[in-house]
Amino acid sequence: MAPSAAAFSSPLVSAPDHRPWLADGPGGRWRPGRDGALPAAVLFDRDGTLVVDVPYNGDPALVRLMPGAREAVDAVRAAGLPVGVVSNQSGVARGLLTRAQVEAVRRRVDELLGRFQVWAVCPHGPDDGCRCRKPAPGLVLAACTRLGVPAARTTVIGDIGADMTAARAAGARGVLVPTPVTRAEEIEAADTVAPDLLTAVRLALGADPGDVRHRPLEVEER
Repeated sequence: MAPSAAAFSSPLVSAPDHRPWLADGPGGRWRPGRDGALPAAVLFDRDGTLVVDVPYNGDPALVRLMPGAREAVDAVRAAGLPVGVVSNQSGVARGLLTRAQVEAVRRRVDELLGRFQVWAVCPHGPDDGCRCRKPAPGLVLAACTRLGVPAARTTVIGDIGADMTAARAAGARGVLVPTPVTRAEEIEAADTVAPDLLTAVRLALGADPGDVRHRPLEVEER
């Protein structure tokens, strides 16, 4: 079992001017190696990517991992790379979540998946005018700045088009892992599509897993 998140992770800290909430893991700023074959960091979306999407979830007991999440995150760590999470949480702006609830869920994710070097969370709503809410690039850029890595050498893995648009806007690479709620047009627009999380990570790490531009047989409308 992963060590307690409280042992290694700072709490989410809010910032003024519609900036994201940030939390650091162990080690402070990361200094990646110069191996150009590898990304400098891998950032994951939270809901629908690492954990099952429970709308506006503030209950740690409801956190369940997506298939392959632990293996995918472990593979990034095994490659010696920093790993982070970038997550929209508009339930805060809508009055459905408190920062304490977002923090409690974050710590549960850390308990299940181990240490993340950075968390970047947008607590704003779609009409708040912030620069961090995906599909804007702010979460990706804030996480990269916190890690001390270039966005151009960072891979973002997510399940919807907003994740891919945010990655592209930040200058990062995006890999889409569709779920039944991913829209067909989001899959079509993505630069890279992988059938599962572990394949997405292997692709990010430079492996050739075959035809990764996978089209799910069934895509539900949302």
